[in-house]
Amino acid sequence: MRDTRESRLLLILLVAVAFALITVDIRGGDDSPLNGPRSAAASVFGPVESGVSRLVSPVADGLHSLRDSGSQADRIRALEQQNELLRQQLSSSDLVKSRDGQLSKLLGLAGAGQYTIKVAQVVAIGSSQNFSWTITIDIGSNDGIQRDQTVINGDGLVGRVTTVAPTTATVLLAVDPRFTVGARLEGSGEVGFGTGEGDAPMRVELLNGHAAAKVGDRLVTFGSENDKPFVPGVPFGTITQIVNTPGELTKTVLVQPFVSFTKLDLVGVVVQPPATDPRFAVLPPKQAPPAPSPTPTPSATATPSGTAKKKR
Repeated sequence: MRDTRESRLLLILLVAVAFALITVDIRGGDDSPLNGPRSAAASVFGPVESGVSRLVSPVADGLHSLRDSGSQADRIRALEQQNELLRQQLSSSDLVKSRDGQLSKLLGLAGAGQYTIKVAQVVAIGSSQNFSWTITIDIGSNDGIQRDQTVINGDGLVGRVTTVAPTTATVLLAVDPRFTVGARLEGSGEVGFGTGEGDAPMRVELLNGHAAAKVGDRLVTFGSENDKPFVPGVPFGTITQIVNTPGELTKTVLVQPFVSFTKLDLVGVVVQPPATDPRFAVLPPKQAPPAPSPTPTPSATATPSGTAKKKR
């Protein structure tokens, strides 16, 4: 519409009419003469408005979803990170508890034998040379570690130090076929030499072919000259089998080590031997065998005549 004098007058007239209707409607209240036309308009345009709303609502919901999807993805990522953090904390807590237990046992064994030790952690298993049964620990010459020192854990003999670097050391495990250690039999004190057999139980040759040895007897280290490579009295293992070797001057027994070599974590290097041989003082008390189950006795039932009759 062009801006002419007539159009301006029409606009002023429409505005004046609108104000007049509003004034009449307000003053009329519930009796307003415009209530009728308003109801009629609502009847006509209400269904149209509802239909348009139904058509538009899915589109609006989709737009809201698109708008909120970014924040929902952020919340999901945050929850996933929190879950991962909780898992790590739980794993770390379990590890701390496990190491606390290992350290407690290690210090208990060292205290019983009066061994002065340096605690170390296993950082590698195996050797790059000959695939021997070895471990690498995280202490070395800077910590006072030397070749041919005894290595223990809370269960007993682990091995001996063979190679030393400034911050690490290599330990030959007692199960290595090249490993040999002097052993003393609990009780009788019979001595012999044990050698590693890999995954199999260790083999011990008792020097006395008539030594009184039986399954279940335990052994400790005999000790070496100047306590290198072995200090005395370290728990060694339990006899699992007596090997029949008639005519031999020695007696062969198979020994299951106390140490679980596939689960090594914390170990102790003995840097100062005990003042005296502890012999068997480091061995834990023997557990009593389980009591035999009582033999059931035959029950009796009463016969009609009143006499007792055993069940067959």
